[in-house]
Amino acid sequence: MTEQKKRTTIVLFSGDYDKAMAAYIIANGAAAYNHKVTIFHTFWGLNALRQETSAPVNKGLLEKMFAKMMPRGADKMGLSKMHFGGIGPKMIKHVMKKHNALTLPQLVEMAQEQDVNLVACTMTMDLLGLQKEELLNDIEYAGVAAYLADAEEGNVNLFI
Repeated sequence: MTEQKKRTTIVLFSGDYDKAMAAYIIANGAAAYNHKVTIFHTFWGLNALRQETSAPVNKGLLEKMFAKMMPRGADKMGLSKMHFGGIGPKMIKHVMKKHNALTLPQLVEMAQEQDVNLVACTMTMDLLGLQKEELLNDIEYAGVAAYLADAEEGNVNLFI
Protein backbone atom coordinates (compact mmCIF):
# COMPACT_ATOMS: atom_id res chain seq x y z
CA MET A 1 0.00 0.00 0.00
CA THR A 2 1.42 3.38 -0.99
CA GLU A 3 1.12 6.32 1.33
CA GLN A 4 -0.77 9.28 -0.10
CA LYS A 5 1.05 12.61 -0.21
CA LYS A 6 -0.07 15.20 2.29
CA ARG A 7 -1.60 18.29 0.70
CA THR A 8 -0.94 21.95 1.45
CA THR A 9 -3.07 24.67 -0.11
CA ILE A 10 -2.45 28.39 0.17
CA VAL A 11 -4.68 31.24 -0.95
CA LEU A 12 -2.42 34.19 -1.75
CA PHE A 13 -4.72 37.21 -1.60
CA SER A 14 -2.14 39.78 -0.51
CA GLY A 15 -0.04 41.77 -2.94
CA ASP A 16 2.59 42.58 -0.30
CA TYR A 17 6.14 41.39 -0.99
CA ASP A 18 6.73 40.09 2.53
CA LYS A 19 3.41 38.23 2.73
CA ALA A 20 3.96 36.68 -0.70
CA MET A 21 7.46 35.64 0.42
CA ALA A 22 5.95 33.92 3.46
CA ALA A 23 3.49 32.05 1.24
CA TYR A 24 6.27 30.89 -1.08
CA ILE A 25 8.63 29.95 1.76
CA ILE A 26 5.89 27.79 3.29
CA ALA A 27 5.01 26.31 -0.11
CA ASN A 28 8.63 25.44 -0.90
CA GLY A 29 9.11 23.96 2.58
CA ALA A 30 5.98 21.83 2.23
CA ALA A 31 7.10 20.67 -1.23
CA ALA A 32 10.50 19.74 0.22
CA TYR A 33 8.59 17.59 2.76
CA ASN A 34 6.93 15.83 -0.17
CA HIS A 35 3.55 17.59 0.12
CA LYS A 36 1.42 18.22 -2.94
CA VAL A 37 1.24 22.02 -2.83
CA THR A 38 -1.12 24.49 -4.49
CA ILE A 39 -0.95 28.29 -4.28
CA PHE A 40 -4.19 29.85 -5.46
CA HIS A 41 -3.42 33.47 -6.44
CA THR A 42 -6.38 35.82 -6.25
CA PHE A 43 -6.85 39.58 -6.29
CA TRP A 44 -3.56 41.35 -5.42
CA GLY A 45 -1.74 38.02 -5.00
CA LEU A 46 -1.90 37.72 -8.80
CA ASN A 47 0.87 40.34 -8.96
CA ALA A 48 3.34 37.63 -7.90
CA LEU A 49 2.58 35.89 -11.21
CA ARG A 50 2.78 38.96 -13.45
CA GLN A 51 5.60 39.12 -15.95
CA GLU A 52 7.99 42.03 -15.49
CA THR A 53 7.75 43.02 -19.15
CA SER A 54 4.52 44.18 -20.71
CA ALA A 55 2.72 41.91 -23.13
CA PRO A 56 0.99 43.26 -26.24
CA VAL A 57 -2.68 42.85 -25.26
CA ASN A 58 -5.80 44.88 -26.01
CA LYS A 59 -7.45 46.44 -22.97
CA GLY A 60 -10.24 48.85 -22.22
CA LEU A 61 -9.67 52.08 -20.29
CA LEU A 62 -10.48 50.63 -16.85
CA GLU A 63 -8.29 47.57 -17.49
CA LYS A 64 -5.41 49.85 -18.54
CA MET A 65 -5.81 51.84 -15.31
CA PHE A 66 -5.61 48.65 -13.20
CA ALA A 67 -2.54 47.54 -15.17
CA LYS A 68 -0.79 50.86 -14.45
CA MET A 69 -1.61 50.80 -10.72
CA MET A 70 -0.62 47.19 -10.09
CA PRO A 71 3.05 46.19 -9.74
CA ARG A 72 4.45 44.31 -12.71
CA GLY A 73 5.94 41.14 -11.25
CA ALA A 74 6.95 39.72 -7.90
CA ASP A 75 10.02 41.93 -7.50
CA LYS A 76 7.99 45.15 -7.77
CA MET A 77 5.55 44.36 -4.95
CA GLY A 78 5.61 46.66 -1.90
CA LEU A 79 5.95 45.77 1.78
CA SER A 80 2.95 45.45 4.09
CA LYS A 81 4.68 47.60 6.72
CA MET A 82 7.52 50.12 6.50
CA HIS A 83 7.00 50.84 2.81
CA PHE A 84 8.22 54.46 3.21
CA GLY A 85 7.54 55.50 -0.36
CA GLY A 86 9.54 52.62 -1.82
CA ILE A 87 12.59 52.84 0.45
CA GLY A 88 11.42 49.97 2.70
CA PRO A 89 11.48 47.34 -0.08
CA LYS A 90 14.97 48.47 -1.12
CA MET A 91 16.17 48.17 2.48
CA ILE A 92 14.72 44.68 2.98
CA LYS A 93 16.14 43.47 -0.35
CA HIS A 94 19.56 44.81 0.69
CA VAL A 95 19.37 42.93 4.01
CA MET A 96 18.20 39.78 2.22
CA LYS A 97 21.11 39.97 -0.21
CA LYS A 98 23.54 40.50 2.68
CA HIS A 99 22.23 37.33 4.34
CA ASN A 100 22.03 35.34 1.08
CA ALA A 101 18.24 34.98 1.39
CA LEU A 102 16.29 34.08 -1.73
CA THR A 103 14.27 36.86 -3.35
CA LEU A 104 10.58 36.47 -4.10
CA PRO A 105 11.21 35.89 -7.83
CA GLN A 106 13.73 33.16 -6.89
CA LEU A 107 11.19 31.59 -4.51
CA VAL A 108 8.58 31.58 -7.30
CA GLU A 109 11.08 29.90 -9.63
CA MET A 110 11.98 27.34 -6.94
CA ALA A 111 8.29 26.58 -6.43
CA GLN A 112 7.90 25.92 -10.15
CA GLU A 113 10.95 23.62 -10.07
CA GLN A 114 9.41 21.70 -7.15
CA ASP A 115 6.13 21.28 -9.06
CA VAL A 116 4.15 23.54 -6.75
CA ASN A 117 0.83 24.09 -8.50
CA LEU A 118 0.63 27.84 -9.17
CA VAL A 119 -2.96 28.76 -9.98
CA ALA A 120 -4.30 32.12 -11.17
CA CYS A 121 -7.92 32.89 -10.27
CA THR A 122 -9.77 33.38 -13.55
CA MET A 123 -12.60 35.40 -12.01
CA THR A 124 -10.15 37.90 -10.53
CA MET A 125 -8.25 38.04 -13.81
CA ASP A 126 -11.51 39.03 -15.52
CA LEU A 127 -12.31 41.64 -12.84
CA LEU A 128 -8.84 43.23 -13.04
CA GLY A 129 -8.49 42.87 -16.80
CA LEU A 130 -5.45 40.58 -16.60
CA GLN A 131 -4.80 38.27 -19.53
CA LYS A 132 -2.82 35.02 -19.69
CA GLU A 133 -0.15 36.69 -21.83
CA GLU A 134 0.67 39.00 -18.90
CA LEU A 135 1.36 36.18 -16.44
CA LEU A 136 4.21 33.72 -16.06
CA ASN A 137 4.42 30.63 -18.25
CA ASP A 138 3.63 27.16 -16.89
CA ILE A 139 0.92 28.18 -14.44
CA GLU A 140 -2.68 27.00 -14.24
CA TYR A 141 -5.93 28.92 -14.47
CA ALA A 142 -9.00 28.01 -12.43
CA GLY A 143 -11.90 29.34 -10.41
CA VAL A 144 -12.73 29.06 -6.75
CA ALA A 145 -14.47 25.68 -7.21
CA ALA A 146 -11.17 24.11 -8.30
CA TYR A 147 -9.41 25.61 -5.28
CA LEU A 148 -12.11 24.34 -2.92
CA ALA A 149 -11.88 20.83 -4.38
CA ASP A 150 -8.12 20.91 -3.78
CA ALA A 151 -8.44 22.43 -0.30
CA GLU A 152 -11.05 19.87 0.74
CA GLU A 153 -8.31 17.22 0.53
CA GLY A 154 -5.78 19.50 2.24
CA ASN A 155 -3.94 18.73 5.45
CA VAL A 156 -2.80 22.35 5.70
CA ASN A 157 -4.89 25.24 4.32
CA LEU A 158 -3.64 28.82 4.66
CA PHE A 159 -4.97 32.24 3.67
CA ILE A 160 -2.28 34.89 3.24
